[in-house]
Amino acid sequence: MDGARDALRRASRIAVLTGAGISAESGIPTFRGPGGIWRTYKAENLATPEAFARNPELVWEWYDWRRSVIAGVEPNAGHKALAELERKMESKAREFTLITQNVDGLHTRAGSRKVLKVHGEIWTLRCTECGREREDTSPRLKQVPPLCECGAMERPGVVWFGEGLPPKVWMCAQKAAIESDILLVVGTSAVVHPVAGLAAAAKSRGAVVVEVNVAETPVTAGADYSLRGPAGALLPELFA
Repeated sequence: MDGARDALRRASRIAVLTGAGISAESGIPTFRGPGGIWRTYKAENLATPEAFARNPELVWEWYDWRRSVIAGVEPNAGHKALAELERKMESKAREFTLITQNVDGLHTRAGSRKVLKVHGEIWTLRCTECGREREDTSPRLKQVPPLCECGAMERPGVVWFGEGLPPKVWMCAQKAAIESDILLVVGTSAVVHPVAGLAAAAKSRGAVVVEVNVAETPVTAGADYSLRGPAGALLPELFA
């Protein structure tokens, strides 16, 4: 850990990529691995445009349940450590970018300000007709499915399987990763592309890649430092 800590202290540009593992420490179920959501539910029934077109009520009932689960948890020490690192970097006029695959909004609640949400956010609702977006952070929606002011049905503001990432957000994420001195990869299974390719892209441009995860991933073999354990325990120590 000492080598990774020293590299972080020297870095002028840090990018961080987080996945479901960091939020699992707050009590949010992951999608893969033991007990993962996709072992219970089929993605094609709940998280695709086709599923929504086929049965929007079912999809919205599931997302409404997920909203209630997320609303009942709090950001953990890992989320808070990243927010504190951002503040330290900014106080020294250094660059910091947090890229997250998570849609739960816990990084924002922990105090992170510069967050690129490449898979969207569950608290965002988007009209299926006019495209208007709005935020609703209530644990349970008053109406399911919810309706836009124009009268059309709204959908969750998340990226479903088979959909592209938001272009501007993804462009900024790629730029932050490949221009970083260090890319910190935290709690991601590193199997969902194109986001899974950020570590290799950053390393090819000379970045130091530091992984924090409870298990080995496809990133592990190419990482300069791979730290095994929960983010909530390791990140505060790493940034000390």
